[in-house]
Amino acid sequence: MTNANSGYGRVAARVPPQAWFGVSAVFHYLGPSFAVLLFPAVGVLGVAWFRVASAAAAFCLIASPIRTLRQADWKGRLLLVGLGLCLAVMNTSFYLALDRLPMSLVAAMEFVGTIAVALWGLRTGRNLIALILTVLGVAVLIDVKWASDPMGLFWSALNALLFVGYIVLGHRAAANGADQGVERLGAAMLIAFIALMPLGFVQAVAVLDQPLLILAGIGVGLCSSVIPYICDQLAMSRLPRASFALLLALLPATATVIAAIVLTQIPSFRDLVGIALVMAGVAIHRPLR
Repeated sequence: MTNANSGYGRVAARVPPQAWFGVSAVFHYLGPSFAVLLFPAVGVLGVAWFRVASAAAAFCLIASPIRTLRQADWKGRLLLVGLGLCLAVMNTSFYLALDRLPMSLVAAMEFVGTIAVALWGLRTGRNLIALILTVLGVAVLIDVKWASDPMGLFWSALNALLFVGYIVLGHRAAANGADQGVERLGAAMLIAFIALMPLGFVQAVAVLDQPLLILAGIGVGLCSSVIPYICDQLAMSRLPRASFALLLALLPATATVIAAIVLTQIPSFRDLVGIALVMAGVAIHRPLR
């Protein structure tokens, strides 16, 4: 799927797609960890605005979102609008859920939706075993205790649903290679910024006179929506959708590792067993040809 003669295509081809996903998985939880710390000072919607605004600005520098929108046909524009709105609502609902629920619970619900995507692409017994191992590993690793916060569960469920939409639409964006995928991602991020402007800017404008908070908000955007999403495109351009969905099982494992390093939350023996099961499942899985 990747055009190896193009810029991002050459970069994507030089490294195994699983490695690109690994980078994405690390930043998938580094960004939210920083974001949660900003919630009291900036507000949930304000942090979401900073995330998307800084990401849109970064993509304007490394891609050509306006040109991509102008040159797209009506189907392409429909894809860009769909992906942009998905990113806007997904990121906002993710933060609203994190403001009310533990990250482990939000991560668990996020993974549930990807199981259906992985099941859709199953063709071999080997991949079925891989899926079973990863699901068992996630169940052991997360040990979810359901919260009683209905609004938190609503936002978490909405985020999980839109995360599946992101996988589907993101793969369509990457269908013609990593270069076009990144260009389309930039255009979609610009649309997400426009969609979020009326909501988050009211909270964000209150801290525009505080440079440290602005820099922190920009850091959240780079860690959450630029580095991981570009890496996702590099991986998606070379992996079938079901294989990418299965790799998402690594997210709870990376969350555990990051928590140990950043938050000094040392994993228990149960956590290590869960990580081992997830790694085993991902290791034996083979992408469909």
